Amino acid sequence: METPITQRPSAHRQLRALITKGWASLGMALCLAPAAQAQTWPDRPIRLIVNFAPGGAADVMGRAISPTMSQVLGQSVVVDNKPGANGNIGISETVRSAKDGYTLLLSSGGGISINPLIYSKLPFNPEKDLIPVAAVARVHVFLETNPSLPVSNVQDFIKHLQANPGKLSYGSPGPGSSPHLAGEMFKRAAKVDASHIPYKGAGPALTDVLSGQLQYWFDPGPGLKQVEAGKLKLLAIGSPHRSPLYPKVPTLAESGLPGFDADTLFGVYAPAGTPAPVVDAVRASVIKALEQKSVVDVIQGLGATPEPRMSRQDFVDHHAKERARFAPLIKEIGLKVD
Repeated sequence: METPITQRPSAHRQLRALITKGWASLGMALCLAPAAQAQTWPDRPIRLIVNFAPGGAADVMGRAISPTMSQVLGQSVVVDNKPGANGNIGISETVRSAKDGYTLLLSSGGGISINPLIYSKLPFNPEKDLIPVAAVARVHVFLETNPSLPVSNVQDFIKHLQANPGKLSYGSPGPGSSPHLAGEMFKRAAKVDASHIPYKGAGPALTDVLSGQLQYWFDPGPGLKQVEAGKLKLLAIGSPHRSPLYPKVPTLAESGLPGFDADTLFGVYAPAGTPAPVVDAVRASVIKALEQKSVVDVIQGLGATPEPRMSRQDFVDHHAKERARFAPLIKEIGLKVD
């Protein structure tokens, strides 16, 4: 006996069931794809983009940690310098890369936290487009003067600046750099006037401080060898705590400028969407690298402090705190690069 029409499944309902089943299978496949990819990763070399030029602090750190990362991950981690636009070129290339763990970024925190405040149009949003994987080092700035300046401590220096308003100049690696912002913080905290001279990198600025063309600067590390050679005077460190390398050198906070903190973090990032197991593996390889004495020696040689114990959440939170710390200053001085 033929089944009544009212009891037969309609062609429309059958089609809907097939489509639903198809979408469910596709969804499961898409969910499983990153997991399967993470299980086979890495099966080829990994690129570590450094968004500054060879020889700079970021480059030195990248080349220091990459050998141990390679050993831990079982594939070569190759440093690829992509400098330009205050780090933006390297960041842009990273966020455009496949989210598969084969492209990573080593950047200063300023490139992530500060650049969005000083560039009107960026092709990326660091908060959405990057995953902070692991902090590498806390980078400090050191207040150094040319030896010809008749000062021996911070208070002497402030008095000298106050007696010569607008006559002294300081240099930095460029607008919006950590040394530049430290210099502007110092001027406001000490209530002094001095001219900022931006350079294309720390090297040229250091050269002019040594020659006396500039009277002082906030050194991100390259000038410390000149301090040890007696060619620069080191007056203070712009960090909340004294440097273990120079325990007798006071902080600016100790020297009459309470709360002064111009530290920034350098760290490793991955494009947003990179599978969590891959992120965890990269983080473990960075931490392992920071436990090696040879790596610690290299980082401390830059005047920086390794940060192997910083949690991922603290690393994420640091960027928000850095933006909050510098945003009012950047607005006050009207700093815009483009």
